[in-house]
Amino acid sequence: MGSGRRRVNVDVLVVGAGLAGLHTATLLARRGHDVLLTERRPRLDGAIRTTGIFVRRTLDDFELPADCLGPPIRRVVLYPPNRRRPVTLVSERDEYRVGDMGPLYVDAARTATDAGVRVLLGTRYEGRGRSSFLLTGPDGPIRVRARFVVGADGARSRVARDLALDRNQHLLAGAEEVFAIGASDRPPTFHCVIDPAIAPGYLAWVVDDGRHAHVGVAGYADRFPHGMRRALTRFSAAAPGLDGVERTDGGEVERRGGPIPVGGVLRRISCVDGLLVGDAAGAVSPLTAGGLDPCLRLSEHAAAVLDDALSSGRPDALAHYDGATLRAHFRGRLALRHGLAHVRSPVVAAAAFAVLRTSPGQAAARRILFGDASFPNRPVSS
Repeated sequence: MGSGRRRVNVDVLVVGAGLAGLHTATLLARRGHDVLLTERRPRLDGAIRTTGIFVRRTLDDFELPADCLGPPIRRVVLYPPNRRRPVTLVSERDEYRVGDMGPLYVDAARTATDAGVRVLLGTRYEGRGRSSFLLTGPDGPIRVRARFVVGADGARSRVARDLALDRNQHLLAGAEEVFAIGASDRPPTFHCVIDPAIAPGYLAWVVDDGRHAHVGVAGYADRFPHGMRRALTRFSAAAPGLDGVERTDGGEVERRGGPIPVGGVLRRISCVDGLLVGDAAGAVSPLTAGGLDPCLRLSEHAAAVLDDALSSGRPDALAHYDGATLRAHFRGRLALRHGLAHVRSPVVAAAAFAVLRTSPGQAAARRILFGDASFPNRPVSS
């Protein structure tokens, strides 16, 4: 797009180049629609916000570049606040792989471009006007007339505000450090610590896949007594799973952080002018805070609904993209999220491990961590 071009007409404007936005844009372009994708970051391999954990069902159902995925993880260790007598769960199947998200985003953008998507990096979405959407890029303002807009712009979506759609109200704050580690004979492991003194309302973690270590904490921002970053520093100084781990690449550390929606899929995520996907739609598991699988599945549904609306010329087709119907699939996890949010004392968290150490408790944990349930492939239209 030349610097002199200031007005653009497209079928769909997609705001945000995370996996949700990139996948939606690619699917629409492959169906013959004119798609413009805008992303405020000048580079897709910088300012990563997600840990990048892909669950087994995602790996089974979606084509992801193998060279952007770490080794499979089958082992999860759950720790009480005092770290004593942890509960170890080992699956017979490969359950998780951690994505190298920078290269993965770049690969997804290349796929989108090959499909015909026009991608504008370093270009900010400024808002909705009377008849167009305003973007600001390196060469100045751009006005875009689009039949529909897709909000893939994160947990605090501006597109959601402009379309008067629902916005996330239940948010965790997360912070993470990532560094390369030396090879060893340690089994790849996902370490999870439930301690409201360090991670109020959620958990702290160490993911060691044999190539990288991810050390993080997440919880309700107003409950960190001395701030989230200090909690991360305190946790990383004595985090389980790091004994004997050798840092490589000169000890270089990548720092990540951002809001995590945990209220479940929002009820009103579409209107006649557009829809929301990914974090903007609340498409994150309320309990595990995993968002990559829901974002890909909801993006497929979004692309199908938009294709129908564009092909038929009927904007009311977007009414089939109904968050209230989708929320029914998360009733159990929403209830568990409510319970976890109210664990404010290490004593209560420790007491929960008495149940977790029983056979029924471990069976329940296995269903959550290793189960086949996920975001529905084809949500039922209302």
